[in-house]
Amino acid sequence: MTSASKTGKRAIIVAAGFTAAALALSGCAAGGGSDKDSGSSGTLTIGTTDKITVLDPAGSYDNGSFAVMNQVFPFLMNTPYGSPDVEPDIAESAEFTAPTEYTVKLKPGLTFANGNELTASDVKFTFDRQLKIADENGPSSLLYNLESTDAVDDTTVVFHLKSANDQVFPQILSSPAGPIVDEDVFSADALTSDDDIVKGKAFAGQYSISSYDFNNLIQYKANPDYDGVLEPAKTGTVNVKYYADASNLKLAVQEGEIDVAFRSLSATDIDSLRGNDKVKVVDGPGGEIRYIVFNFDTQAFGAKTPEADPAKALAVRQAVADLVDRDEIADQVYKGTYTPLYSYVPAGLTGATESLKGLYGDGQGAPDADKAKATLTAAGITEPVVLNLQYSNDHYGPSSGDEYALVKDQLESSGLFTVNLQTTEWVQYSKDRTTDVYPEYQLGWFPDYSDADNYLTPFFLTENFLGNHYDDKEVNDLILKQATTTDPAERTKVIEEIQDKVAAQLSTIPLLQGAQVAVTGTDVTGTEDTLDASFKFRYGALAKG
Repeated sequence: MTSASKTGKRAIIVAAGFTAAALALSGCAAGGGSDKDSGSSGTLTIGTTDKITVLDPAGSYDNGSFAVMNQVFPFLMNTPYGSPDVEPDIAESAEFTAPTEYTVKLKPGLTFANGNELTASDVKFTFDRQLKIADENGPSSLLYNLESTDAVDDTTVVFHLKSANDQVFPQILSSPAGPIVDEDVFSADALTSDDDIVKGKAFAGQYSISSYDFNNLIQYKANPDYDGVLEPAKTGTVNVKYYADASNLKLAVQEGEIDVAFRSLSATDIDSLRGNDKVKVVDGPGGEIRYIVFNFDTQAFGAKTPEADPAKALAVRQAVADLVDRDEIADQVYKGTYTPLYSYVPAGLTGATESLKGLYGDGQGAPDADKAKATLTAAGITEPVVLNLQYSNDHYGPSSGDEYALVKDQLESSGLFTVNLQTTEWVQYSKDRTTDVYPEYQLGWFPDYSDADNYLTPFFLTENFLGNHYDDKEVNDLILKQATTTDPAERTKVIEEIQDKVAAQLSTIPLLQGAQVAVTGTDVTGTEDTLDASFKFRYGALAKG
């Protein structure tokens, strides 16, 4: 998810399969359980610069919004602390009952915080509205293999899938497309406002929102009726403060004004805090990637520009790939908190390759200006190419400015490019990027689930989340194929082939892969539990003392 993000339009092109790594899951969920005397007590204050767009799960597909959803909405499937693998959450069981039917049995007696019953009808409503609204900034594209949803009775839901043997559907139910909403509070065919959601108390996660000041302050109260796979929240009240500037976030955690700082401190700040005995710096596994997107319609020589020329447009992308110096960005800007990324699936996941390393630059990961010049010249480009490169100044951490200033310098120092570098705050940025405003632009990605599919399906299927007009039938079909390939070795080969093909086309240029880092007071516990390979930061794991 973006920290980049997606729409149900992808359903159009499903012919032979869906998305990535499923387990046919059944059985009772561990942990959880309704516990009105759960012992949740105390107060914790968390600081972040990661902004919310909207609270409605149908209308946002970004890390800042999903951070809130993870605390307050229930899921059919979820990841326990310390694991990337999904288990039934508010479900008692979940399993394939036919190749294209996935059946979920809910726990009995579930309720929302407002007292409304949570039944199979709400589940059907949730997924029906995701597909109906199909908001361009929402996650409905993750549901491209979902044909329909039936509520058989109050506790039984059957998902009818378009393609058999969907290897990732259980994980999709834990993703940004999966928060279950109250049909008595949410609109069936339009986004519901944050105020209406909060006033309607349409929550059934570990926490409910008791006070909401958009991108300023949220107060959460532990939900005594939470009945999911996670334990009841350890802290009774959690306040989350939103900071406009990462330097203020650093000062707040350093001075003890907040208990936890999570997303996003600069690499320099993190490095300096490692030596501060007033705080703890906690590192977790990272699936985050950072990359440059090209809009195939509006980029230099793009399909809808006056000088449209597909061969020249490709040459421009190739030359950029020849010139970016990932090692320099990782070392100078991020002090080693990010590492160079040479393909679309990050290192550590099954099927990850380094497809771009051999194709571009010097073939070993370093830049090569002579190769970039030869590429442009062969395409008939002899004048410096103008790139209008956009980045967000508040969403991907305070180092984005330094990162893209360095990219600009790397491109311009070759004499082959003139880079007009511009920046926009995320709330506007997330709207502009899907309406062809930015020819070339920054995005980051935080995975919805830990499988290679989540780094391929959202970006490279036809009608993808990026909305950058990339469309390749062969790649599209290979993505669908890997999703339903049950033999692990064969599936890995397909995933590798997809990366090779996209690397030759360069819909995006991956730059860096990063870790998760939180800074806490020395008396805060539980951070290691939630900085796990699920990539979900759950406040319920945290406590003081």
